Amino acid sequence: MPYMLLIHERVGQREIRGRVEGEAVYGRMLRFAAELRSRGVLRAVESLASQDGAVRVSVSGGRAQVLDGPFAEAKEMIGGFFLVDVPTRDEAVAIARECPAAEWATVEVRAVGPCYT
Repeated sequence: MPYMLLIHERVGQREIRGRVEGEAVYGRMLRFAAELRSRGVLRAVESLASQDGAVRVSVSGGRAQVLDGPFAEAKEMIGGFFLVDVPTRDEAVAIARECPAAEWATVEVRAVGPCYT
């Protein structure tokens, strides 16, 4: 069963960390992804860029509205994700516990499924 592991990190954390430490942390995440890939459980993984250049799109009454960031003051942003395929939620949680990002962020584990349930 597929599970999404969403990395919730504090806004501004990357700037405080700096480039050298940031590259070291990113290297740890790349090694973690490679290890999951070697175990055959990784479907996809991506790191997300800063939310500074993000836009939000909504449609109301047939009219699209595009809002440029930055958005309302937020304490967290989605910094990236792992999409894993494991038999049980417990196994997905165990992977989240192994994730290096759990040391500086929160890793949310959610089953992947249709939005009508």
